Amino acid sequence: MGKLQVIDHPLIQHKITLIRDKTTGPKDFRDLVGEVAMLMAYEVTRDLALDEVEVETPIGPARGWQLSGKKVGIVAILRAGLGMVDGVLRLIPAAKVGHIGVYRDPATLKPVEYYCKLPSDVAERQLIMLDPMLATGGSACAAIGFAKQYGATSIKLVNLIAAPEGIELVQKTHPDVDIYVAAVDECLNSHGYIVPGLGDAGDRLFGTK
Repeated sequence: MGKLQVIDHPLIQHKITLIRDKTTGPKDFRDLVGEVAMLMAYEVTRDLALDEVEVETPIGPARGWQLSGKKVGIVAILRAGLGMVDGVLRLIPAAKVGHIGVYRDPATLKPVEYYCKLPSDVAERQLIMLDPMLATGGSACAAIGFAKQYGATSIKLVNLIAAPEGIELVQKTHPDVDIYVAAVDECLNSHGYIVPGLGDAGDRLFGTK
């Protein structure tokens, strides 16, 4: 089964609290989501492979390290996942970015897929899949399944806030996928929202209702 890692760095926890606050407006909300995504990316990429290299400093030769092995791909689960992309790209600017569109039917709470555009070499990349919220887990499971259909073999799921129900479903449906979160909340309410959560991440990012 894939691991669950709660990244509880003090800076992340401070910013998550600001993100939760209902008085935080769209601009600050967007900035904070990007900042937390960037901070989380440090831990998510901790196991990237390295090759030893030699470079010339102004003083003389030095041994160092550079990334090797699988290249990185970033996949935003639309639409809220878009808010996390720039933060990760700040650390990995050479990463290719894909998009998967999945929405949750308000009546059945089941995922409905409507869009998928991934890098052509997705099978050769370590995918970092982004969505601020892991609620029922249905959208995440559908998006991961989509990526696998296109050949992805190495996927990490990154969420700001998760509900136990969503974590359980992803681990059951995709046991090969590691999950990284900044907080695990209490539960889902009858409408499928995380409690206490932060409300609708997409609406808060883009100022919609």
